[in-house]
Amino acid sequence: MSKRPNVVAASRVDELSAPVLEGLRRTPKELSPVWFYDEYGSTLFDSICELPEYYLTRTELAIMQAHAAEMAQIIGPQAALIEFGSGTSLKTRLLLDQLVAPVAYVPVDIAREHLIEAANTLGRDYPAVRIYPVCADFTQPFDLPKPAQAAQRRVVYFPGSTLGNFSRDQARQVLERMRAIVGAEGAVLIGIDLKKDPDILRTAYNDRAGVTAQFNLNSLRHINRELGTDFDLRGFRHEAVWNEAQSRIEMHLVSTRDQTVTVASTPIRFAQGEHLRTEFCHKYTLESFSALAASARLAATRIWMDAENKFSVQLLEPTRLQ
Repeated sequence: MSKRPNVVAASRVDELSAPVLEGLRRTPKELSPVWFYDEYGSTLFDSICELPEYYLTRTELAIMQAHAAEMAQIIGPQAALIEFGSGTSLKTRLLLDQLVAPVAYVPVDIAREHLIEAANTLGRDYPAVRIYPVCADFTQPFDLPKPAQAAQRRVVYFPGSTLGNFSRDQARQVLERMRAIVGAEGAVLIGIDLKKDPDILRTAYNDRAGVTAQFNLNSLRHINRELGTDFDLRGFRHEAVWNEAQSRIEMHLVSTRDQTVTVASTPIRFAQGEHLRTEFCHKYTLESFSALAASARLAATRIWMDAENKFSVQLLEPTRLQ
């Protein structure tokens, strides 16, 4: 009996190591951004959202502050609000303040302690709302809890432009999953960052205080802890790169020397100056995102933007099969 947890743990390490090795064997090398988000990483991201260079959060918050009442009116009463990648649920409060008699709030996040803490805080502040936290990777199938009361409408809320972190195919699949969750009469309320001057983007992902650099390096710290790898964080530096061909900003870790890292007993060699991509975030035009949504049988019925057209919050509704 005492050995069983170790067997399970070893099996879990093997399961997690396989995609890491697959990414590190690619050219160029890459890691999934899921490794950013342990508890420390989630705290760092909250700090990033408050940085002066990081326009995304404050711009989206301003849109929500100006238009949450209109959004709630369109969503309607007795809705079940399901938030993907909920984090601290800061923007959600603006929506919950305006929704009429919401049946349930279902935050879905991969960082369990962060999720439970945020859910408990919201539960105290919104005692009339049933809260059902779900610790899960929303890119994979997960069970949705059944609210105590039937909802008039299901709405997936996906703020923060997180959809941009996925490839086009992956983004379509996430939108398709949302569409399946909300059903024919539901809706998706989603934050989409818009294409703009690349200098603004490079600055937003490379702050002067170095918080984004720490966030990026934390992916290696997280992998070391979970998989027993031996990344030397001092051997990598952070860099933000604009990829015009793909219309996306990319986060890279650049090896500062020739070095070898061991992952699951496999040596992985890095040359000095070699790039390891840890994240990308696509920036859409209204037209390019409309085409992506249409591929998942969703269409924007309302779009809210800031005065400088830096960011958008879009209400998507399912389209009928022709």
